[in-house]
Amino acid sequence: MTPLQGTRERRVHSGGVELCVAELGDPRRPTVVLVHGYPDSKEVWSEVAARLADRFHVVLYDVRGHGRSTAPKPLRGGFTLDKLTDDFLAVADAVSPDRPVHLVGHDWGSVQSWEFATVERTKGRIASFTSMSGPSLDHFGHWITARVRRPTPRRVGQLLGQGARSWYVYLLHTPALPELAWRGPLGRSWPAILRRVEKTPGGDYPTPSLPRDAAHGAWLYRDNVRARLRRPRTDARAHVPVQLITPVRDAFLSERLYDDLEQWVPRLVRRTLAAKHWIPRTRPDQVADWVAQFVTATEEGRPATDARGPYADRFAGQLVLVTGAGSGIGRATAFAFAEAGARVVAVDRDAEAAVRTAELARPLGAQAAWAEAVDVSDERAMEKLAEKVVAEYGTLDVLVNNAGIGLSGSFFDHTPEDWRKVLDVNLWGVIHGCRLFGRQMAERGQGGHIVNIASAAAYQPSRELPAYSTSKAAVLMLSECLRAELAGQGIGVTAVCPGFVNTGITSTAHFAGADAEEEKRLRRRAARLYGLRDYPPEKVAEAILRSVVRNEAVAPVTPEARLLHAMSRFTPRTLRRLARVRSRL
Repeated sequence: MTPLQGTRERRVHSGGVELCVAELGDPRRPTVVLVHGYPDSKEVWSEVAARLADRFHVVLYDVRGHGRSTAPKPLRGGFTLDKLTDDFLAVADAVSPDRPVHLVGHDWGSVQSWEFATVERTKGRIASFTSMSGPSLDHFGHWITARVRRPTPRRVGQLLGQGARSWYVYLLHTPALPELAWRGPLGRSWPAILRRVEKTPGGDYPTPSLPRDAAHGAWLYRDNVRARLRRPRTDARAHVPVQLITPVRDAFLSERLYDDLEQWVPRLVRRTLAAKHWIPRTRPDQVADWVAQFVTATEEGRPATDARGPYADRFAGQLVLVTGAGSGIGRATAFAFAEAGARVVAVDRDAEAAVRTAELARPLGAQAAWAEAVDVSDERAMEKLAEKVVAEYGTLDVLVNNAGIGLSGSFFDHTPEDWRKVLDVNLWGVIHGCRLFGRQMAERGQGGHIVNIASAAAYQPSRELPAYSTSKAAVLMLSECLRAELAGQGIGVTAVCPGFVNTGITSTAHFAGADAEEEKRLRRRAARLYGLRDYPPEKVAEAILRSVVRNEAVAPVTPEARLLHAMSRFTPRTLRRLARVRSRL
């Protein structure tokens, strides 16, 4: 087994075992201690540790019986939470004797870290705690008790759901079977299982010690789970600020486990991540960013986030780019992500409008906001934008292809130039964004989301919108195809179909076949009708954020958009008849 690259190793003695401790970064900086879970070793943190080492003193250690640490003798009774707390204190005293440490735990590393963060004897030794995919056994015990004593249908469903997810816990309590499986076929196939199911990359993880680590680690469950769930502590309140990062696609733990957490944690920051269980391997960028933000805020004595939107737990710190952000739906969407604490790149061909959006986004809660003046129909300009964004700001977490133009009139009044203009912006602008930024997401290998703004016109034919409807229908199908291709890489794709929304698109729409005076009249009439409908772009922005959180394929927004979408599926003949009706414009 090879140690983590670039680390300094030391041996720390605790209660008859010898712990292998690795350190990166400057010891004069705040110390961040990373605690691994089951059946891992400290190498599960290698990607996160590398991203934190330039800002912090990063410490990783192999839990007793794992990796390069020795195992207790006998194994039974050697993995109790009390002894794991002894180990943590020994490590903390060795690596940061004069300052409290910032604790980060994943899986069983988080389970034991909850013990560290709530017992009296660790007070003053921990500055903050970030928890991932591992609840406190005490909190879990009280959660179960509350649902057994007051069994509503919803609570019973939650209890049964988590019981089904915990199937592996029952198996780990069986005598000898887990050890035989891990030292045999399961140990050999585990790396392939992780790559296939969790999409973990290769590298230094898992290490060759996996079969032995997993066999020893079964005693973590046997020594602690039943005893704590039956008699949970009543004083298990955290004495430090806690950041909870919940992967919403975790196959082993339900989000509902943390519903009552505020009663145990007075200072709690919640984050959610569209990922499965092993986020230190599959989402190291986001994990490292959130840990760094939380540690820095704690050190500076300020709140971890100024975000106040309903989706702050999901988008805080994420990098979001919105095209057509100078007005209307684009500006409202940039503001909605700003309120959720995202870092926002506002793109518009109107430079002043883009700058204004970025300026207004910052006081709303955006961690950072930048403006870029780009015409999305210009392939070379979009390529330069993609190069600049990844070099200066990073790889996008969310892309919103919103820029679009309106075009109305008879098919025979549409000139080839009319077709080129609307397709260049409405379709090719989306293609450029998906191709350039989507490729960057795919190459990073840590997921993401693409939102393409289509329209209800994508599925509602109209005699007066041949080019516009064609462009939006193409965007809808492009989104469906791309969603199918990128699903295996953890990248979601959503087509949002707003409907009639009161934005400035009517003031710039082109009416084919109309002279200048007639076009002005038609624009005023369209603006008046859209104003009477008065559906605000802010509601579309909220629907966009919601669709990303839910990973929706198609998201009709307004009531008429939802009705037309349903009709396109169940009564298409009716829509075709409606398409023949001449509009009031």
